[in-house]
Amino acid sequence: MIHIGTSGYSYDDWVGPFYPEGTDKRDFLDFYARHFNCNEVNYTYYRMPNAGTLEAMSAKTPSDFRFVIKANRAMTHEREGADESTFEEFVAALDPLREQGKFGCVLAQFPWGFKLNQQNVDYLKRFRKMMPGVPVVVEFRNDAWIRDDMFEFLREANFGYCCVDQPDLKSLLPPRVEATSSIGYVRFHGRNAEKWWEHDEAWERYDYLYSREELQEWVPKVQSLAEQTEETYLFFNNHYGAQAVQNAQDFADLLGDADRD
Repeated sequence: MIHIGTSGYSYDDWVGPFYPEGTDKRDFLDFYARHFNCNEVNYTYYRMPNAGTLEAMSAKTPSDFRFVIKANRAMTHEREGADESTFEEFVAALDPLREQGKFGCVLAQFPWGFKLNQQNVDYLKRFRKMMPGVPVVVEFRNDAWIRDDMFEFLREANFGYCCVDQPDLKSLLPPRVEATSSIGYVRFHGRNAEKWWEHDEAWERYDYLYSREELQEWVPKVQSLAEQTEETYLFFNNHYGAQAVQNAQDFADLLGDADRD
């Protein structure tokens, strides 16, 4: 099963390009769910989720919709302050989605400064222990993790690996595809190399529209990933100006064309 969606959905600059003019923000998700069957929820990185909010979001989506919940920054970026209660609070908030069959997994995206060393490997082991029974996909930003023994570690710990498409820059991850759990996962960040490291606003990094030729490169990779996993999630994070929406729809078309060939 391949699920295609975008990283987040509540963007004011999507009004016009995607959401009809005059759409109330409270109606964004309902409209979004008519076009896509999954979403990567990113607000949970900035503030801890609660069950009531996620239950209300779930109510706006059909029964086959899936949510991926991004781990809070206390768990991935700050880390030292993440104790057992932090993880317990986060996991408890997932209950409504899990009970309704709408929970996909947790995305744990670590920063570029989270480099390969024993301390960070030990933290990943602790992270896994703190989330028993919860499917987790790990996204690295530093290419030091791209080693066969690290992929084996992810498999043994039952972590999914987040494959990425991003600028071809030194120390960033290459577009390598690996299946390390029953969940396949790909994030498309865009290829805006000029703005990746130097930008005034965070959104500038993700200001990029893929061509259909660039997306076509990923069709056989995604097909291979889907063959090795039970569920595969594809999320477009090039969100500026609803470019993610266009590319998600483009990729769905390309997959459909490939299936008909």
